[in-house]
Amino acid sequence: MADEELTQEEGKKKGGMLKWIIILVVLIALGVGGYFGYTMFFAAPDEDATSEEMADAQAPLEDLEGQLVPLPVFLVNLADPLGRRYLKLGVEVEVRDADAQAALAKYEAKVKDTLLLLLSSKSYDGLSTMKAKVELKQEIADRLNQILGNGSVLRVYITEMVIQ
Repeated sequence: MADEELTQEEGKKKGGMLKWIIILVVLIALGVGGYFGYTMFFAAPDEDATSEEMADAQAPLEDLEGQLVPLPVFLVNLADPLGRRYLKLGVEVEVRDADAQAALAKYEAKVKDTLLLLLSSKSYDGLSTMKAKVELKQEIADRLNQILGNGSVLRVYITEMVIQ
């Protein structure tokens, strides 16, 4: 009789301890799953880090004051499947000095060709977000710096943009 009572008490203790371990594991799994779900679906994208990285990359350029040079307005068909969309883009470029401004005028044909090819390779989806527009400005600056010499173009400003 006494042996049966001891066996029942040990069974209850083991069952009670096992129940708490299972509850603890389930709670931890729910917490990890909840955190994962929140970060993937509900948390805002980390745009602050992206804008800080871009600001750090352009920090030396922000100290410089340049001269604004307007470029002609570009009107191109976008690279959409049906070819029914077009982009009208007005751009002003901030150059470092008068030499860069003169080089921009000298290589005007190269500049137009490069920018027309760049813009016509874009699609509506590739230009519809704010991030895509900022990337477009950076791509234009990079292409112009390849033509004029590295560091000649400080910033690119989009003055007019119509996508239809």
